Amino acid sequence: MNMNKINVTSDNIFPIIKKFLYSDQEIFLRELVSNAIDAIVKLQTLIKLENLSDIIDDDFKVKIIVDNFNKTLHILDNGIGMTKEEVDKYINQIAFSGAEEFIQKYKNISKTDSSHNPTTNIIGHFGLGFYSSFMVANKVSIFTQSYKKMAPSIFWSCKGDPNFIMNEIEKRDRGTEIILYLNNEENKEFLEYDRILKLLKKYCKFMPITISLSSKSKENDKEKEIIINNINPAWKKNPFQLNDKNYLDFYHELYPNQLENPLFWVHLNIDHPFHLTGILYFPKIEKRIDVVQKDKIHLYQNQVYITDNLEGIVPDFLSLLRGVIDSIDIPLNVSRSHLQSDTSVKNISKYITRKVADKLDFMFRKNRDNFQKKWDSFKIIIEYGMISTQNFFEKAINFFIFSTIDKSFFTLKELREKIKETQKNKEGKIVFIYSSDQKKQYSFIKEAIDRQYVVLIFDSPLSVHLIQKLELSYQDICFVRVDSDHIDNLIDFKKKEKPHSELSEQEKKILKNLIQHHIIEDMNFSIQLEDLSKKDYPFLIIIPEFLRRIKEMNSTTIEKDIVGKNKYYQLIVNTNHIFMKKILKETSEEKRKEFIQEVLNLTLLSKDLLHGKKLTDFISKRLKDLIKNKN
Repeated sequence: MNMNKINVTSDNIFPIIKKFLYSDQEIFLRELVSNAIDAIVKLQTLIKLENLSDIIDDDFKVKIIVDNFNKTLHILDNGIGMTKEEVDKYINQIAFSGAEEFIQKYKNISKTDSSHNPTTNIIGHFGLGFYSSFMVANKVSIFTQSYKKMAPSIFWSCKGDPNFIMNEIEKRDRGTEIILYLNNEENKEFLEYDRILKLLKKYCKFMPITISLSSKSKENDKEKEIIINNINPAWKKNPFQLNDKNYLDFYHELYPNQLENPLFWVHLNIDHPFHLTGILYFPKIEKRIDVVQKDKIHLYQNQVYITDNLEGIVPDFLSLLRGVIDSIDIPLNVSRSHLQSDTSVKNISKYITRKVADKLDFMFRKNRDNFQKKWDSFKIIIEYGMISTQNFFEKAINFFIFSTIDKSFFTLKELREKIKETQKNKEGKIVFIYSSDQKKQYSFIKEAIDRQYVVLIFDSPLSVHLIQKLELSYQDICFVRVDSDHIDNLIDFKKKEKPHSELSEQEKKILKNLIQHHIIEDMNFSIQLEDLSKKDYPFLIIIPEFLRRIKEMNSTTIEKDIVGKNKYYQLIVNTNHIFMKKILKETSEEKRKEFIQEVLNLTLLSKDLLHGKKLTDFISKRLKDLIKNKN
């Protein structure tokens, strides 16, 4: 028995492989099964290209056997096999990829139709996958028989150092068997049937050749084989061959724990200038986008699972989707664990964005009613895309729909046309009035509706950012929240005279001082006197639009602030309300303070800034009672 040395540049190559080549030990199984798949695909290719009519074998399969008794893990295939020279070339010379050489040899085949080029299904490129086995095994053996019948069967074995054994052995069936000896305590998990099953389901669930799993033990020689994978997943099929049920079935095959169906999906299929297939599903998304997505988009290469971290491949807003992307043109690092950014990645990202936008636009135009029914369940994805991706914004503006308080829907073009004559400010801009909370802002909404204004709903955490984007893109429009001022100040009244003040300037000055003096110190409002209608509330609490936006841009919510501990709120005093004259006439300092405070508390209640439910009818009635009692 002759001892030889693997042809490497350093004796330290194995520690490097074991510790640094792969980001996760479990990757070894994906790499070994991928090699086995390649061996079969290579043979299938040769059968077609070299007319190997003497090889008749339709039962191509990769077998994984867990042998607890002998503490070994076996990966077997009935593919192309290796000659002695090939073992020396592909195993003994680290990083000489047989897959890469095979692809180069046959790359000119079917150039006119790359989709029928069988070499595009070859998985391996780096030639290091086999050595990932030494991350978990203290010894690895290979038994292999080439498809070339005259070639002898070869045995190879190595204990994870540059020394190896290679000999000719008794003739075996065509193909390769790799045996991993897992005697180390830290790697015994890979002798657990359930652990291997889980890894195969993760990495090999859709590989293109049938994969089976079985186990051996002292008590049971061999358990029944189970098939691991679906060799023809939906994303590899022609979209015209699939119906809604096929897409939904595949979704639940991808995500078995998802009980809810997706809203709709986008089938990706392109051959030029790059190869990419896949299916992206739109799930129902809650208003919060900071919730960690457990079920993400899966990236595959030739049906081999790579990762669910697709940063760079899909824009951020589409990371909220689910599904599969499969492409041989997405560059990976040597361990196939991380993406490498280049021009092709950017082009793929642009293609995916365009396909999603085109699908949404088609759905909107084909069945707008159905689109509107589902709108609230996915609009945050659209908002995110419009804010973050300019080319998506330019397409999405045609199908982004503004929803109103009364559940009507308008595109930007439609809404602009509807309100351009009736809702303008002093600068001549069209004013889009919106509410972020119908319950809290009820009284303000009612004032706007009574004047026959259109009030929109913008209630997502991205609303303020989208508003900024829209205003920058369209200079003739502006957005104001319905509670950012009195409604008559939000819209320019040219046709209607504003009410005249019933108080003199001196009375106004006294009134402001009295209110300032009697407001509890914690509230620290800025006070502004306005000549409003007698029918309006005596007090109005607002946050001016520009102040609130600044705060919201820096924080997703303003609700964390306690009313009395910031200067964002303004107290508008209606000088024409009957209360103001009564305040001025009241001579008792104590009664005046009590009166002002009670009216202010009712205003706070209407604003829902005190603990308690806003009850508009109750507040109106209470105000009337106060007037009566003060007479």
